[in-house]
Amino acid sequence: MFYGALLVAHVLCASATSAHALLYKHEVRSAIGWIGLVWLSPLIGAGLYFGFGINRVARRAAKQHLSRAGSRALEGRSSCGQSRALHESMQRLCQVGEQLTGMRLVDGNSVEILENGDAAYPKMIAQIESAKRSVCLSTYIFRPDIVGDRFVKALGDAHNRGVEVRVLVDAVGSGFMLSRSLRQLRAMGVKVALFMVSDTFWRMFLINLRNHKKLLLIDGCRGYIGGLNLGSENVMWPSRKRQVNDIHFFLQGPIIEQLMVDFARDWAFASDEVLDGPCWFSGVAPAGDIECRAVSSGPDDNMGKIETLFSAALGTAREHVHIVTPYFLPDEKLSGALLLASLRGVKVEVIVPEKSDHRIMDWAMRSHLSFLQDHGFECYLTPSTFDHAKLMTVDGKWCAFGSPNWDARSLRLNFELLVECFSQKVVSEIDALIAERRERSKPLSFAALSRRSLPHKLRDSTARLFLPYL
Repeated sequence: MFYGALLVAHVLCASATSAHALLYKHEVRSAIGWIGLVWLSPLIGAGLYFGFGINRVARRAAKQHLSRAGSRALEGRSSCGQSRALHESMQRLCQVGEQLTGMRLVDGNSVEILENGDAAYPKMIAQIESAKRSVCLSTYIFRPDIVGDRFVKALGDAHNRGVEVRVLVDAVGSGFMLSRSLRQLRAMGVKVALFMVSDTFWRMFLINLRNHKKLLLIDGCRGYIGGLNLGSENVMWPSRKRQVNDIHFFLQGPIIEQLMVDFARDWAFASDEVLDGPCWFSGVAPAGDIECRAVSSGPDDNMGKIETLFSAALGTAREHVHIVTPYFLPDEKLSGALLLASLRGVKVEVIVPEKSDHRIMDWAMRSHLSFLQDHGFECYLTPSTFDHAKLMTVDGKWCAFGSPNWDARSLRLNFELLVECFSQKVVSEIDALIAERRERSKPLSFAALSRRSLPHKLRDSTARLFLPYL
């Protein structure tokens, strides 16, 4: 009787799950994989599908509402056809970005590159301390350590001065409801929202869609974006070495309006509060001559936009492509774009850490790279300190920087944000950073990958099976 009841439960769960996969999975291989799992793994497969296979992001119309000021901010100051400095070979790539995002390329920006928390954190805290109207902070990790405490104090002091402060933190990345930093901010009266939080604690471990953005906006006219979370691992201390290398960017100019629009949407989704008025959108004067555009993606109506932009950039390349990423697990779409670029004679260089902060990612990358060895690109491994930077340049004319990694979690499952920039000056500065990384790295030996022992190959290949979720 007991086994009969289990069989009936299995058939009902598997049937319901299969129907859901057939109706809502856009990719055929994904649907087939999940259906096979739920039928071949009684009840367990259905549980895994419930935890990891369902897109729970349903941005209601009210939460998608954008203020009038935010809508006006989307009215760009230039377009691809009107650009003064845009190289002819970049025209199509610019048009791809415009079609993907609905945002125009905006001129009049300045970009400053900041290496690690040693350079970025003091400037960020000083900007918070000097804020007069508003501070918007979005981060994946907000550590309760010496760095986090300094940001907590600066944010609390800004609130006490009458500055409007909003802090958006990913619920999983910053420790659910237990984060000491968030409790301190709330005790100070700062408005804090957790992204994708659940009323049921155990369900937090099953929610697969995270806000991975790192964004700080000051008075609606200055901002920071890049790969830096808030934590002491990004700083060199007298008593120990830095644990993470990373790059952040200080931006000024009209691009800040586009970044503010993105933050306002995420904030409305997480808190139901619509940010409106001159406190948030007051018009931004030109601060330079660099043309930029913000590009966001996520498992909602922005699905796959950054991945599509990366593919378009690879298709545009004629000379060389440089990629720096902590995790390199491109899917078939990006792998095909890399192959086509290489076949056209484009020199493609990929720089990844020799050891990342997740062992399973290292295993999966080794296996994935062994399958990509015929694509003709060069891969370099940075030793020692974990390199968390996320950079891409094409032909010395275009670059992208922000929060996304080259893996399925970033490009398909997480909410991510980057800035694409058409500026030979900025690209040359980023290429110099990439060259420095290449000089202290060692080339990946595909022959060495082939010589791995059979147990290691099996382990790495098994880890690669989870590529759609890594």
